[in-house]
Amino acid sequence: VQLVESGGGLVQAGGSLRLSCAASGFNFDYAIGWFRQSPGKEREGISCISSVDGTTNYADSVKGRFTISSDNAKNTVSLLMTSLKPEDTATYYCAAVEVPTGATNFAPCKDYDYWGQGTQVTVSS
Repeated sequence: VQLVESGGGLVQAGGSLRLSCAASGFNFDYAIGWFRQSPGKEREGISCISSVDGTTNYADSVKGRFTISSDNAKNTVSLLMTSLKPEDTATYYCAAVEVPTGATNFAPCKDYDYWGQGTQVTVSS
């Protein structure tokens, strides 16, 4: 399994960025999650999506501002981030976990097994 993030960068507060996660090597159904971590803070699961049924999940901190979407044909998951705030500054990671056989609405934002290398997002005030 390989996960490669792209799309990070520097943006002013109020601006937008789109992160992408290219996934490969799966031979099972999976959920993809976006996580972030900044120095001195715990890693936070912010948005997750199931490849099986498109179930999505958002942390309260990003709800209404971030949108996760998937293109199963391209094995890509995107995270559109709008109305960015300085506190959104962090390293963003995508991660994957297997969806249990027969499970529905499975898109937890915790306990993921496979991780990308991360991409930095910096929001200036």
